[in-house]
Amino acid sequence: MSMDEEIDTEVVKKFLYVNRKAPYGTIYALESLEVVLISAAFDQDVSLAFLDDGVYQLVDGQDTKAIGMKNFSPTYRALGDYEITKLFVEKESLDERGLTEDDLMEIMYEDEDDDWAEKPSIRIVSRDEMAAIMADQDVVLSF
Repeated sequence: MSMDEEIDTEVVKKFLYVNRKAPYGTIYALESLEVVLISAAFDQDVSLAFLDDGVYQLVDGQDTKAIGMKNFSPTYRALGDYEITKLFVEKESLDERGLTEDDLMEIMYEDEDDDWAEKPSIRIVSRDEMAAIMADQDVVLSF
């Protein structure tokens, strides 16, 4: 190896941020989103999981005027700009709340490996698939 060659010592870890709380009424959902954006700046493999009441964070058409809080849900649409393109939503959590994929925001990203084709970031997965996704991570943080 010549002195001009660089040794790539960067270690990329898989981070999964698990969102289980409704978007408003607690600070958890907003805090999770802020931590996700910070971690993306460190070039890690970041994905999000939405389970239980956390699925409400992705519901389309949120209106927070009546509760006097800022609606931060549009920020999810910007995650692709930070190379965060894996948003896993547990199907059983949707079903238990009377929701379907059609109730969720459309969140897309541009795939640079596929001629910048727009692709959906949200992936509906079963409870068993979610368990396998969690088991495959280096770091799992729950909010």
